[in-house]
Amino acid sequence: MPAVRRGDPASPPQRTLALFVSDLHLQAAHPRTADAFLRFLAGHAVHAERLYLLGDIFEYWAGDDDLAEPFHQQVIGALRAVAEAGTAVYWLAGNRDFLVGPGFAGAAGLQRLDEPHVISAGGRRIALVHGDAQCTADHAYLAFRAQVRDPAWQRQFLAMPLAQRKAIIAGLREGSREAQAGKAYEIMDVAPAAVEALFAETGASVIIHGHTHRPALHDTQGRLRYVLPDWELDTEPRRGGWIALAADGTLTRHDLA
Repeated sequence: MPAVRRGDPASPPQRTLALFVSDLHLQAAHPRTADAFLRFLAGHAVHAERLYLLGDIFEYWAGDDDLAEPFHQQVIGALRAVAEAGTAVYWLAGNRDFLVGPGFAGAAGLQRLDEPHVISAGGRRIALVHGDAQCTADHAYLAFRAQVRDPAWQRQFLAMPLAQRKAIIAGLREGSREAQAGKAYEIMDVAPAAVEALFAETGASVIIHGHTHRPALHDTQGRLRYVLPDWELDTEPRRGGWIALAADGTLTRHDLA
């Protein structure tokens, strides 16, 4: 596997074409992780032309009627400040925050994207996904994903009282942790055939995704797949970071200190 080219997150910010982050799992119970993201927004994202949020930015999202929660307001305000500074902010749903809707998007000043989303920038054609749809060996998860992404299911779920939704989500999160404990490493990773299909479908030479929490650069005959890191600064080992795209097409991974 090739080495990942890394940048220095403490270096003076320079204008870049795009920044890519995912899997922050933001929650009020993890204040250090949230503070690191707010510093990233104020110190780096405001100096980029575009910011791509590639899913699981929140630990969970129960619906846009939870916008007024103070922690959510803090994150929304920080994202809006980035957008108002001139950075185009884009949101691609993950498996934890797929219920983010137009209310959140409007409040945060961002644009929601469907996946796969393909961009042409810096002389590269780049496909963006969260990554969970490419874990095709995990049949149970894919069945669950199809259910909760169904518009009819979402309408029925969002019609429930907010407190009830949060209780259901808490149960699902606990069930997910138990299920993952019994799954093999390969089942929870993206499948090579799914990656090949994504390259073929999009015509991209680069794929950027998160979800697996296994940051790396995979090079297959010149086609690159960047896996974004998850963010966690409230427990050990501390980790986090992002990928930056420069105007000349250079992609660099920046790790949090």
